Amino acid sequence: MQTILPIFPDETKMVNFQVGFKQMDDFVHYFVNGMPVYCHEAGDMNGYRFVLATLVNNKFCSIKELSEALGVHKKNVERYAKSLRDYGMAYFFKRKETRGQCHKFTPEKIDEAQKLLDLGHSQQGTAKTIGVSESAIRYHIKAGALKKK
Repeated sequence: MQTILPIFPDETKMVNFQVGFKQMDDFVHYFVNGMPVYCHEAGDMNGYRFVLATLVNNKFCSIKELSEALGVHKKNVERYAKSLRDYGMAYFFKRKETRGQCHKFTPEKIDEAQKLLDLGHSQQGTAKTIGVSESAIRYHIKAGALKKK
């Protein structure tokens, strides 16, 4: 008896009847109708976002199917797909990564805060002078980026 295509590799997690993915070594491979179409390193978040956006925008699967199969919130997948439509592929690979970084407390402000703390200013006074919250000063002291005199 002849096997009917598509044939997916063993242990492939299926998103729907035509899309599946599998991690092999340090790479995640995506299959459409049994054919490998995308691949990215396991830790490559920009590649991951791009692949999800492409799968949705090419209508290989729905946002709901992807979010359920990958355990990702639907809003994230929607945001990836919209970013691809609005800004194109380069948006995922050429943008500056700013997630998890403090936009107010720049390295210059850390230097300025350290000088003020060295002069004996209080945490609250230092925060007001450089225009950040006192909790930001406390956080950076606890994290070791600032030293209290």
